[in-house]
Amino acid sequence: MRTTRVIIGLSVAAALFAAGCGTTEEAGGGEPAANSGDPVTVTDSRGKEIKLDAPARRVAATEWNGVEHLVSLGVMPVAVSDIKGYEQWSSAAPLDDTPTDIGTRGEPSIDTLGALDLDLVIVTDSLTEGALEQIEAKIPVLLIKGNDAKDSIGTMFETLDMIATATGTEDKAAQLKSDFDAKLAEGKAEVDKLGATGEKVAFSDAYADAGTVSIRPFAKGSLVADVFERIGLENAWTMEGDPAYGLAQADVEGLTQLGDVRFWYMANDGEGDPYTDVLADNAIWQNLPFVKSGKVHRFPDSLWMFGGPLSMEQYVDAAIDALKA
Repeated sequence: MRTTRVIIGLSVAAALFAAGCGTTEEAGGGEPAANSGDPVTVTDSRGKEIKLDAPARRVAATEWNGVEHLVSLGVMPVAVSDIKGYEQWSSAAPLDDTPTDIGTRGEPSIDTLGALDLDLVIVTDSLTEGALEQIEAKIPVLLIKGNDAKDSIGTMFETLDMIATATGTEDKAAQLKSDFDAKLAEGKAEVDKLGATGEKVAFSDAYADAGTVSIRPFAKGSLVADVFERIGLENAWTMEGDPAYGLAQADVEGLTQLGDVRFWYMANDGEGDPYTDVLADNAIWQNLPFVKSGKVHRFPDSLWMFGGPLSMEQYVDAAIDALKA
C-alpha cells in the first residue's frame, strides 16, 4: 500500500490504538470475561499515567507494530485498523478471524471503537486532529512512539514493555526480549561464519508515481538497519534520516553515491516492485555497480519494516539468506 509507506516516509508517527486485552481467546470474540487482577498503572510516551482497575483484556490497535506487540504477547486485539493491509505487509504475528476492522490507521472509526466495550486504546500521534481527545473521552488511551531513531531497538522494547504492563503479560515480554537477543547472537555468528562481517548494505523500499521512482533509504536509526548492524553488517547509507524512523529520501540518481555494496530492498506483490517494474530499463540503474555485479536482493513479502521483535527476527533470517544468495 503506497499510502502507508508514503505516510511513514514523511515521518508521520504511526497511529496506534489498543483497547482492553487479556488472553487471545478472551480478547478476540464472544462474551468478554470480567477483568481480574490488581490495578495497573502505566506511564505512556507523553509521560501520562494511565490507571486501569485491572490488566486490560479487550484491546484495539490501529498501527501495525502495536498489533504485532499485542499478538506476540498472546493478546488478540478486539479491533485492528486496515486488517487487509496488516495481513499483506506483516506475517510475524498473524491475526485470527475475530478482530473487527476499524478503518484507516490515521482515522479509525470513533463510533466503532466506542461500541466495542474496550478497556484501553493505544495510539501514536498521527491520528487526525481531535481524534485522540474523542477517544480519550470514552476509553483509556495509552500513547506510544512509532519509533525513535536515537534508539530504535530500545524504543521497540520500551513499547513492548509498556503494552505488556498494561495487559499483564510481562513474563511473555521478557521471553520475547530474550529470544530476540538470542536471534541477534545467532545472526552475528552466522554473518561472521560467512565472512561477511563489516560488509556494507544499503536497505530501502520505494514507490513509483507516474513513472518516477522515489526511494526511501533506511538510514542510521531505522529499525531494520540497526538490526543489521547488530549482526555485524554496516549501513551503506550516509545521509541522515528523519528523527522518528531514520528514513531518508533519494532518487535513482542518488544511488550513484553508493559503491559496489549489497543493495537489499523490500517490496510487495500487492503493490508492485518499482525496482523491477520501472527501473529495469533505466540506464542509470543498469550501470550501478551493485546492479552490474548482481548484488541486488529483494526480501520476501510481508516482513513489516516497523514491527516488533518477531518481525525483526524475520529480518535477521532474511539477511542471512541474502548473504547466501
